[in-house]
Amino acid sequence: MTLSPDIAMKYNQLQDLLRPLPSLAVAFSGGVDSTLLLAAAVAVLGHRAVALTADSPVHPARETRAAVDIGSRLKVRHILLRTEEMKEAAFRANTRERCYICKKLIFRRLMAQASALGITHMAHGANQDDLSDYRPGLRAAEEMAVIAPLVDARLAKSEVRLLARDLGLPNWDRPAMACLASRIPYDTPLSQALLARVEAAEDLLEALGIQGGRVRCHGEVARLELAGEGDMARVMMPEIRQRLVQGLKAAGFGYVALDLEGYRQGSLNAPLFSVDP
Repeated sequence: MTLSPDIAMKYNQLQDLLRPLPSLAVAFSGGVDSTLLLAAAVAVLGHRAVALTADSPVHPARETRAAVDIGSRLKVRHILLRTEEMKEAAFRANTRERCYICKKLIFRRLMAQASALGITHMAHGANQDDLSDYRPGLRAAEEMAVIAPLVDARLAKSEVRLLARDLGLPNWDRPAMACLASRIPYDTPLSQALLARVEAAEDLLEALGIQGGRVRCHGEVARLELAGEGDMARVMMPEIRQRLVQGLKAAGFGYVALDLEGYRQGSLNAPLFSVDP
């Protein structure tokens, strides 16, 4: 595929931003954004680039495994660091500042490791589109001087994917993934059991060939937001529907609901229902 001159110029700008750095630790989730950033860092910095991944109960285990695989493919030094967000009462309270609190905890852990390695800078994979969404974690990154080179190069999500495909990165078309806590409405206290229930439910979706969907947890109700074309028809097939209902009930849900609007990024950032006065 031939990249447009504008996208190629932005990628060159990304590399130019990274090249002067003495060393760089990339907060690496294994998603396409941080993968592109890491690949660019390895290309211009070589062994002076290191990937640091938060191994956390709020991140699906399948995503951590994917990050390990990609780090190996990129032949980069990759360190998994256990983080302990669930020990923090402020995080478990699940307020609208949850993401800010979480990122503060994670960046503090990753930056301590980077400092121990003598690494001078840390970067995360926020892209230009993230600036238009409700992302308290971006504020945490700014406060802690974690740089966002994709934003500085003005790379949008679609451009990140095109670049990742052009570079042969295996996850270029992998659906976006957010932490498990984002499936639970604000002010519903978080617990290990609740996170495990959501993870098991979304693992089941993946096993059924349904990618990019979300299982929003409303008490006993699992509200499915599906992303792919044809996924709604697929889950209504008798065999798939039976396996899905049985699996979600086995995970701990009492009821299974299909959201006819499908997947909407950040759908829990606003009330589920509104009532006219």
